Amino acid sequence: MSNNKLIGVVLLGVGAVLLVMGYNASQSIASQFKQAFSGSISDKAMMLYISGAAAAGAGAFLAFFSRK
Repeated sequence: MSNNKLIGVVLLGVGAVLLVMGYNASQSIASQFKQAFSGSISDKAMMLYISGAAAAGAGAFLAFFSRK
Protein backbone atom coordinates (compact mmCIF):
# COMPACT_ATOMS: atom_id res chain seq x y z
CA MET A 1 0.00 0.00 0.00
CA SER A 2 1.46 3.35 -1.00
CA ASN A 3 1.75 6.29 1.35
CA ASN A 4 -0.99 8.21 -0.47
CA LYS A 5 -3.48 5.38 -0.04
CA LEU A 6 -2.54 4.98 3.63
CA ILE A 7 -2.99 8.70 4.25
CA GLY A 8 -6.30 8.52 2.40
CA VAL A 9 -7.60 5.70 4.58
CA VAL A 10 -6.56 7.57 7.73
CA LEU A 11 -8.23 10.77 6.52
CA LEU A 12 -11.36 8.84 5.65
CA GLY A 13 -11.50 7.44 9.18
CA VAL A 14 -10.84 10.84 10.77
CA GLY A 15 -13.56 12.37 8.60
CA ALA A 16 -16.05 9.73 9.70
CA VAL A 17 -15.21 10.34 13.35
CA LEU A 18 -15.62 14.11 12.90
CA LEU A 19 -18.99 13.62 11.23
CA VAL A 20 -20.19 11.47 14.13
CA MET A 21 -18.92 14.06 16.59
CA GLY A 22 -20.80 16.75 14.66
CA TYR A 23 -23.99 14.73 14.85
CA ASN A 24 -23.54 14.24 18.60
CA ALA A 25 -22.87 17.96 19.05
CA SER A 26 -26.01 18.85 17.11
CA GLN A 27 -28.10 16.59 19.32
CA SER A 28 -26.94 18.13 22.62
CA ILE A 29 -29.40 19.98 24.83
CA ALA A 30 -27.69 23.34 24.28
CA SER A 31 -27.70 22.90 20.51
CA GLN A 32 -31.34 21.80 20.51
CA PHE A 33 -32.25 24.88 22.59
CA LYS A 34 -30.36 27.20 20.22
CA GLN A 35 -31.91 25.56 17.18
CA ALA A 36 -35.40 25.96 18.62
CA PHE A 37 -35.00 29.72 18.93
CA SER A 38 -32.63 30.69 16.13
CA GLY A 39 -33.40 28.00 13.57
CA SER A 40 -29.76 27.11 12.94
CA ILE A 41 -27.44 24.53 14.44
CA SER A 42 -24.56 25.49 16.69
CA ASP A 43 -21.28 26.73 15.27
CA LYS A 44 -19.39 23.82 16.82
CA ALA A 45 -21.61 21.26 15.12
CA MET A 46 -21.36 23.08 11.79
CA MET A 47 -17.56 23.22 11.95
CA LEU A 48 -17.40 19.51 12.79
CA TYR A 49 -19.68 18.70 9.86
CA ILE A 50 -17.64 20.81 7.42
CA SER A 51 -14.24 19.53 8.57
CA GLY A 52 -15.50 15.94 8.64
CA ALA A 53 -16.88 16.17 5.12
CA ALA A 54 -13.67 17.77 3.84
CA ALA A 55 -11.46 15.16 5.51
CA ALA A 56 -13.64 12.29 4.30
CA GLY A 57 -13.74 13.68 0.77
CA ALA A 58 -9.98 14.16 0.61
CA GLY A 59 -9.43 10.73 2.16
CA ALA A 60 -11.75 9.04 -0.31
CA PHE A 61 -10.01 10.76 -3.20
CA LEU A 62 -6.56 9.71 -1.98
CA ALA A 63 -7.60 6.17 -1.08
CA PHE A 64 -9.58 5.33 -4.20
CA PHE A 65 -8.38 7.61 -6.99
CA SER A 66 -4.64 8.01 -6.42
CA ARG A 67 -2.50 6.37 -9.05
CA LYS A 68 0.15 4.62 -7.00
